[in-house]
Amino acid sequence: MSTTFSCYSLSMRSCSLSVLIFIAVTLVVPHSAFAECHEDAFASWLDQFKIEALREEISRKTLETAFAEVTGPLPEIVERDRRQPEFTQSLKDYVAARVNDNRIRSGRKMLHQYRTWLGKIERKYGVQRRFIVALWGIESNYGEYTGTYPVIQSLMTLAYDGRRSGYFRKELIEALQLIDNGTVPHQNMRGSWAGAMGQCQFMPSSFRRYAVDADHNGSINIWSSVPDVLGSTANYLAKAGWRDDQTWGRMVRLPKRFDYSLVGLETRLPLSSWQSLGVRRTNGHALPKSDMEASLVMPEGAGGPAYLVYDNFRALLSWNRSNLFALAVASLSDQFKGH
Repeated sequence: MSTTFSCYSLSMRSCSLSVLIFIAVTLVVPHSAFAECHEDAFASWLDQFKIEALREEISRKTLETAFAEVTGPLPEIVERDRRQPEFTQSLKDYVAARVNDNRIRSGRKMLHQYRTWLGKIERKYGVQRRFIVALWGIESNYGEYTGTYPVIQSLMTLAYDGRRSGYFRKELIEALQLIDNGTVPHQNMRGSWAGAMGQCQFMPSSFRRYAVDADHNGSINIWSSVPDVLGSTANYLAKAGWRDDQTWGRMVRLPKRFDYSLVGLETRLPLSSWQSLGVRRTNGHALPKSDMEASLVMPEGAGGPAYLVYDNFRALLSWNRSNLFALAVASLSDQFKGH
């Protein structure tokens, strides 16, 4: 509906019309006129975007190729953006849907099948292999689901939509630059509804910053080269501050009359301080004897599950800023201990 408002604003010079005005106008203006207005608004937006892309030194040929089959924003993508599971599912349901017997079994198989590559990558980047494989499993079920949406169309839709237009506009420029400099062929630009690409589901900016040619074949391929997928994942975490002498954290039990103002990533205390506050492991045992700092996370608020998390949890959040996502990856990684 926001795009219809912006369209109508072409004559009103405002993008903040009230719902009452919108309803009144729709009673007297034919639907075809609104559709035409919407098409004109998108065409104008796309023309302005192409001017910006040319300023970023993206070639006209790349723009012509990238937008040759683009007819307009895809409503399905906007709808999916509004109902992301991170916004709509409980922690229990979110984790259960992603950490199931099949994914655990397949992950253990991958740990064995790619143990040589994982060993090399683990040593080079200092990231434990169980976390690399867990991210791979959560993001694409070990490469089974990489997405079939045209990345340019997905990013264009979200850049035009308005909810996070600034972010997706930048990602669209990044994607066009990857095509323009020959890093990624246009036909390979397939991914998720949000524009994430390959088996590790990198956004274009993440691809540019973190994707690596782990198998040393002269190209970076996170779509079909498992070594490149694993190496790129590890490189991302390493540059996000990963520490291989730590785990991610642990579920804990809180005492009665706990001070919930301490909940949140902004509060960092040594484990010894959490111990003195009455925080314990879920089995009632004492916390590890360490001065390592931790924060208390409670995704569902007071009364819900509580987790003491370390710096590696923050690295997972840099990948996806959702506590539910990070806890799903952490939970799956715990299933790989000793494998």
